[in-house]
Amino acid sequence: MHTLLVSANTEKINMPTLPIGLGCVAAAVTAAGHTADFLDLLGIEDWRAPLREALARRMPDLIGISIRNIDDQTSLNPRFLLEAAREVVAVCQARSQAPVVLGGAGYSIFPESVLDFTGAPMGIQGEGELPMVMLLDRLAAGAPLDDVPGLYLKGKGLQAPRTYTRDLDRFPLPGPELFDARCADDPNYYLPIQTRRGCPLDCSYCSTATIEGGVIRRRSPAAVIEALKRWRAAGFFRIFFVDNIFNLPESYAVELCEGLAAAGLGLNWRAILYPGKITERLAKAMARAGCREVSLGFESGAPPMLDSLHKRFSPEEVAQASRLLADQGIVRMGFLLLGAPGETRDTVMQSLAFADSLHLEAMKVSVGVRIYPYTDLSRTAVREGLIVSEAELLMPRFYIDPGLDEAWLRQTVQAWLADRPNWMT
Repeated sequence: MHTLLVSANTEKINMPTLPIGLGCVAAAVTAAGHTADFLDLLGIEDWRAPLREALARRMPDLIGISIRNIDDQTSLNPRFLLEAAREVVAVCQARSQAPVVLGGAGYSIFPESVLDFTGAPMGIQGEGELPMVMLLDRLAAGAPLDDVPGLYLKGKGLQAPRTYTRDLDRFPLPGPELFDARCADDPNYYLPIQTRRGCPLDCSYCSTATIEGGVIRRRSPAAVIEALKRWRAAGFFRIFFVDNIFNLPESYAVELCEGLAAAGLGLNWRAILYPGKITERLAKAMARAGCREVSLGFESGAPPMLDSLHKRFSPEEVAQASRLLADQGIVRMGFLLLGAPGETRDTVMQSLAFADSLHLEAMKVSVGVRIYPYTDLSRTAVREGLIVSEAELLMPRFYIDPGLDEAWLRQTVQAWLADRPNWMT
């Protein structure tokens, strides 16, 4: 069976990124004996022509379309981004008789709503390597699809429960041959590498558990390093470890860093850290391995708000982590998320002052919290009458505590940004 895999993302939100998740699916499909063509639409001004060419060059038996972003997560005049994906689906359906299956992080949050909006007949929620191979096998055999894990059929719902593969080494990592080699020389591009999937921390607003599950699952450090050797040989040295919690568990993170340092690949990399579990040992290991920048999503500097957001650290732990990283020369970017349930003027000011005290190299402040389904925040929004049900959350909705004056909040944030050139919204 032959499949065409299309990354429908055309947005450079925060930074442009290579669609490595879809590359993982391509690697799994080909390892299972199927064939795949790969098309990344990012950076293509008129993507319709290359998509039509790909469809005409070799007619696929199945078309997989990856959806990364639903919106730009900006509470003031948010941009809804699914129209472009709907157009991609329409072109594929007009030019091919092959069924279309959706996937990707954005799709996985809203599996049925996205099918309804785009007109695609089916989609795979969560990691797609195993389900995509099974889907191709079933289509080749003309067999029922009711045992494909995570598969949604439009109007018929979930066919079989999702599976969460514990040993991620079962799935091959893609090589650089799938991607535009010019990205290696473009300083705007960081190669996204995921060493772990799943998060058990249950932050009140976060969609990660919906996408990846609530249990941390890992690739072996050896497998990650071997894959990075191939990418380094192709000229890629800027790496973004996109694990949501790179530092958990610490023993794994240290082992990976020590392996990277020993391999001597000369990488320049960044990662996302959970601010409450950072030790001097880890900070030193990261610096030796080539870490140059981290994201610290502490979200608030007020203890009541940390509790509201289900954070498991204190402002003091964040400050200590910040100092440890600074001592190693690692650039720190912090994040504040203002407006969650329980937010007051006092907690806002406390958070802003706390963030200021850290003297971070960069600071991003978000006003309002994007409401995602299956989260504590969505249940709060239903209970308070902000939304009727989670079904309406495909169109971006944001939470700002009803007792907090939104105009005051926005004006206050803008006033702080005006005096701090390294702060942004």
